[in-house]
Amino acid sequence: MPELRIAKLALEDGTVFTGTAFGAEAAAVGEVVFNTSLVGYQEILTDPSYKGQIVTMTYPQIGNYGIANSADEESAQPQVEGFIIKELSPIASNFRSVETLDAYLKRYGVPGIAGIDTRALVRKLRIQGALKGILCTDQAVVKDDAELVRRANAWGGMAGADLVKVVTPKEAYVWAEDKGEWAQPTDHMGKAQCHVVAIDCGLKRNILRNLVQSGCKVTIVPASATAAEILAHDPSGVFVSNGPGDPEPVHYVQKALQALIGKKPIFGICLGHQLLGLAMGASTYKLKFGHRGGNQPVQNMGTGKVEITSQNHGFAVDATSLGERGGEATHINLNDRTLEGFRHKTEPVFAVQYHPEASPGPHDATYLFDCFTQMIKTGKSPTAEEMFAAQARRNAV
Repeated sequence: MPELRIAKLALEDGTVFTGTAFGAEAAAVGEVVFNTSLVGYQEILTDPSYKGQIVTMTYPQIGNYGIANSADEESAQPQVEGFIIKELSPIASNFRSVETLDAYLKRYGVPGIAGIDTRALVRKLRIQGALKGILCTDQAVVKDDAELVRRANAWGGMAGADLVKVVTPKEAYVWAEDKGEWAQPTDHMGKAQCHVVAIDCGLKRNILRNLVQSGCKVTIVPASATAAEILAHDPSGVFVSNGPGDPEPVHYVQKALQALIGKKPIFGICLGHQLLGLAMGASTYKLKFGHRGGNQPVQNMGTGKVEITSQNHGFAVDATSLGERGGEATHINLNDRTLEGFRHKTEPVFAVQYHPEASPGPHDATYLFDCFTQMIKTGKSPTAEEMFAAQARRNAV
């Protein structure tokens, strides 16, 4: 166990939670959100979509299986600004563990707080919405509640923030790693059948593993890449990734996608879903507290069938405006009826708001990578019925 140090979480409305510090000694500001996943905290910590956010886990005990090797990381290091939990496990017991959660966060400079009433915090976030906050483990300032609240309010917030430029790579690179020991019985095996250029807005590594496993040669380009630079790679299809922050200020990716629609098949996930919607002329809006966790129910609008999905986003595409710009809704969220998936009616373009690669989460939506490779072959975006048929083939094991 780490030494006992005081930690505080101060919110913009003046609420202050006091607990025990772990991880690094620091003061981090960000948007306070919550994740309902039971496991997978290492993947959550390293998901670039959490840049600018302080994450609360609703599951009560975290850290019990420690930190595994890089196979469980979605990027090279933790991306969260801070980490909030109810109880830090006193032991890390797993044959794959290489260090404790406390040591891991300390190594990367990320502060954590344990011992607070996370149920009360999550209830507050659901009622009031995601709030600006500061997680402080810096013993020099942790006792000054007024100063902590002031710092929380001084932070600019998530709306209007372009965080893609913070997490995107500086140069293009090639990815060749497949899912390895995590491969499913129905996963594609063999040589690459197509070449995909992935626009990296803060992508998760397991998306790349799934693309390779689905038979794709994958070239990753920075989010700043123009349509001409992407086309210079002569791809069979284009993928636009997840990522952090508000999609609206990411005009450079929207501009590239506008030029690519009609030229190459395009598949988007999460932020990529939002950016494709904006590129088509639709609008987006900020959700009250977002969708984050591995238990989000999504309904296929063509068949009525439901899948349980992994999600991490705080913005959504307006379905009405999308329908007016040539889009067709394919999936909706059963909790709040927000748009979860769409296809272009005439062009080979489709996107989902959720995460078919999981990590962590269920594998109900892995079939969407099959839909992408099929769209590359046919030049037609998959209908809701065709997506369900692809899922049924995946389940026939």
